This record gives sequence, C-alpha cells and structure tokens, in this order.
Amino acid sequence: MSIGEFCTRTVVIAEKDTGIVELAQLMRKHHVGDVVVVEKHVDRMLPVGIITDRDIVVELIAEEVDLDSATAGDVMSTELITAKQKEGIWDTLQLMRSQGIRRLPVVSEEGFLEGILTVDDLIELLADELLTLAKIAGRGQKFEEENLE
Repeated sequence: MSIGEFCTRTVVIAEKDTGIVELAQLMRKHHVGDVVVVEKHVDRMLPVGIITDRDIVVELIAEEVDLDSATAGDVMSTELITAKQKEGIWDTLQLMRSQGIRRLPVVSEEGFLEGILTVDDLIELLADELLTLAKIAGRGQKFEEENLE
C-alpha cells in the first residue's frame, strides 16, 4: 500500500506572509496541529515549510515574540521533509522515525502538495491491521475446536 492511498488529502495550508494568530485560528478551526506553508503555482501548491502548534508555543510564545509581527515564513521549518505519494508505508514510517517527525507532507512526482500523513494516521492504519491479524488467529482457534470434536 502506498501512502498516497492512505494520506489525508485535505491539508490546511497558508502562505509565508500569513500571520501567526491567523495560523493558530486555522489550526483551531480545522482541529489540526499543523499548517503546511505553500507557494502557489497556478492551480497547484508547492510545499515550502510547515508550522506546528508546538512551533508557535516554543518558538514564539515562550520567547515572548510579538505575535502580531511574526509570520509563517518567520517560524516555519524550512528544511521540509516530504514523501512522494507512491512511496510505501514501511519506508515512510522509517523516514518519519529517523527524522523524528510526526507530520509529513505527501507530494506528487513533481513535488506539488497532494496530502499529509501523520503519526495518528499510521497508528490508525496499524491498529486496523493488527485487529485483522487478531481475528485470523481467533478464527483459526475456533476452526480447530469445531473440527477436533
């Protein structure tokens, strides 16, 4: 299974000049912990950074930065790590683990934003897979009990 089949296709986005308060309001409105910062290219979005709720707290509020003067471009992570939508779940999971990231923008072969994959998405997928495995084991035991009597 590729991450393109599983990622969330609705991504909350903003441009570099978006104010911090507006970013926080977007996160609250959409119940997310991140906003992908993009540059518009006609009708496609090129991800150039990401800002998380933690970035706002640790980098701005804790440092007592004037929130009215800061923008997404001032705070976003600029060394953005992405994954192509055709990549597999296991390789993507290993990338996220090795880089210590919880949210990963998913891009097309050309690098345009297609979705986002989060640790929560992966936990849900793996939990479903484990439940399927548990049902197989239980069904095998039931089959043995019925056929041994």
